[in-house]
Amino acid sequence: MEEMEAKYHEKAMETGSLIVSACGFDSIPAEMGVMFNTRQWVAPAVPNHVTAYVSLESDKRIVGNFATYESAVLGVANMDKLQQLRHSRPKKPRPVIPGPRLPKGPTIEYQEKIGLRALKLPSADAVVVRRTLVTLMENPHGLPGINESPEHIGKREAYWSSVKPAHFGVKIASKSLLGIYRILGVGVFIGLLCRFSFGRWLLLKFPSFFSFGWFRKTGPSEDEVRSASFKMWFVGYGSSDSNLASERNSKPDMEIITRVMGPEIGYVTTPISLVQCALIVLSQRENLPKGGVYTPGIVFGPDLQERLQENGISFDVVSKTALPSLAPA
Repeated sequence: MEEMEAKYHEKAMETGSLIVSACGFDSIPAEMGVMFNTRQWVAPAVPNHVTAYVSLESDKRIVGNFATYESAVLGVANMDKLQQLRHSRPKKPRPVIPGPRLPKGPTIEYQEKIGLRALKLPSADAVVVRRTLVTLMENPHGLPGINESPEHIGKREAYWSSVKPAHFGVKIASKSLLGIYRILGVGVFIGLLCRFSFGRWLLLKFPSFFSFGWFRKTGPSEDEVRSASFKMWFVGYGSSDSNLASERNSKPDMEIITRVMGPEIGYVTTPISLVQCALIVLSQRENLPKGGVYTPGIVFGPDLQERLQENGISFDVVSKTALPSLAPA
């Protein structure tokens, strides 16, 4: 995705080609979910950090498609190329986020408020969200359309003025410690074996073995798809007053938890997300940017959440809590 942006963004702007990647489960729920969370921080409150906890659930067993597993293996195998690409490009300024960044927690975290244990997930979601926030910093009212209606201009400006920048990370979560150890085991297998051609061959030849049954070449059965669902919890920490957040040694004194829920991620949520993005392009092309290589959030943000909610993906505010024990020192 980053290579396509580097190669074709300027050309796409010239020709009027609108190129939008990550329009499936990666990374629509993450993008729309973090923006939904930051919009709950009403001034003078400001968020500092939002962490997404991805929980996959099923009445049967969770089984993923082989192509998802293959993408993970090849993605890790090509991390060096990605780093080279990033180092070769000029660094863009980052959004200004009030308050110091939270320190890193333990490798295996227990998030008591949602009853889940979690590990950091090296997915594309955090990078996609960061790209959206950088574009928003450069265009505080969002990207203007080719020939926007006055109604859409008002809607766009109102939406983006309520989205606030925050540090963002993603973790894969499980109710059980055994589930966390299984995830950790898959990560170790991929991390060690993908460095060598023979290791990659083994990983791709025997996906069920190396993923402890989570991925297989035949994919899930129809019953397994029907029984599966996801919950994505967004736990945001910040300050009740932006002036306090800027003080030295300030700590979060406010927490907002939101949640995005939907059906099975690969065969149901991804098509819902992709089709709704396509329908926005087909029905509202004049309201969208002329061209360029962008993330879905910055292009579809003002209209997409409503469409997702109408098609089985829910957005909820779980709690808003003051944290007196974390008041500024």
